[in-house]
Amino acid sequence: MRKFVSGNLNYSSWSIRALLMARHVGLDAEEEIVPLDFPDTTGKLAAISPTRKVPLLIWDDETVWDSLAIIEWLAERYEGVWPDDAKARARARAISAEMHSGFPALRRACPMDIRSRHPAPDLTDDLKSDIARIDRIWADTRAEFGEGGPFLFGDWCAADAVYAPVVTRFISYDLPRSGVAETYMDAVMAHPLVTALAAQAETEPWWIRYTADGRSSGFIPSGNS
Repeated sequence: MRKFVSGNLNYSSWSIRALLMARHVGLDAEEEIVPLDFPDTTGKLAAISPTRKVPLLIWDDETVWDSLAIIEWLAERYEGVWPDDAKARARARAISAEMHSGFPALRRACPMDIRSRHPAPDLTDDLKSDIARIDRIWADTRAEFGEGGPFLFGDWCAADAVYAPVVTRFISYDLPRSGVAETYMDAVMAHPLVTALAAQAETEPWWIRYTADGRSSGFIPSGNS
């Protein structure tokens, strides 16, 4: 069995990060979506995932979970996952790891929702700090490594896939950003992989609503967007 298991593409930022790179390298694996926050979600994931979470890559007798672990698995087998230059590659891994473990205020205030537009959240000091740091990462990386293309390291790589869900959050919640960040965001959203994924997210039949009291989920009635 060769399968890539993700959550809803509209909401599962961790799934998207690894899935974009799997598609980038042309991984020949069946793609399966397990919708998040439904009564049977945990049970379905428990049957296949040791963490009961997505993303998950099942490749013959290997099972790989966690978005960065899947990306590194791809990097061991395919070219074009990380930058070729050693210094650039180290920076790409560093900023990807920072995204993987950081920015809690952004995650809390701006849940992933590609297809929707929401009012800007209350810009608390913690959220402003996260936004400023992300903007600085994009600006500094583009200035030092971005020659030769519109992405963080010129050509598209795993670091761009890791930050692609952040780009969609900046758009969905109209977060403040610099001109450099805006230009980079435009490039990410115009990438064919991101364009295709956003189109899929738009047509998914599931929804998740985030409220102060928790999350609810359901199906979009037929004929509605």
